[in-house]
Amino acid sequence: MPDEVWRTVYFEKPGAHNTDAALGLAKERADALHLRDVVVASSTGETGAKASEIFKGHNLVIVTHVTGFKEPNVQRFTPENRAIAERNEAKIITAAHAFGTVGRAVNRKFNTIQVDEIVAHVLRLFGSGVKVACEVTCMATDAGLIRAGEDVIGIGGTGGGADTAIVVRSANTHNFFDLRIREIICKPRM
Repeated sequence: MPDEVWRTVYFEKPGAHNTDAALGLAKERADALHLRDVVVASSTGETGAKASEIFKGHNLVIVTHVTGFKEPNVQRFTPENRAIAERNEAKIITAAHAFGTVGRAVNRKFNTIQVDEIVAHVLRLFGSGVKVACEVTCMATDAGLIRAGEDVIGIGGTGGGADTAIVVRSANTHNFFDLRIREIICKPRM
């Protein structure tokens, strides 16, 4: 019996206008593969709140930006969106970016690129959402909310919302090269 055939969906343009479609496709693929673990990036919580409605009953991990990402001492994930996600039993973590923390500081101070930024730039060759989906999967694994070595759905976006979903074999950041992009569910053509 041949393996199941899955179609990859390519959006004509990146951006938040693809969020509903990307989340729907991710849910469809998660159900087809019987995957219970889903990781989604969410800055303000809007995408996270939507995902918490769609992925009720799954182990949904919403990964936020660090406090101070855009301006000092400000957390962009709104209390309203946090309440929706928590009501739907999603887990929310705020953590330093796996591919850009101290390396980003070194770049800003000394104008030299570090290895974590090289990894980020290489993943962006496939689109920003692929980079984000890999990064938040590592962050959720580092937090102990996703088990290393498991297939999960990773969801990211390009500048807001979600436009990319992948099936990814999870890994901790310190074991990044164990991570595997197993399938691309959807992404922008770029």
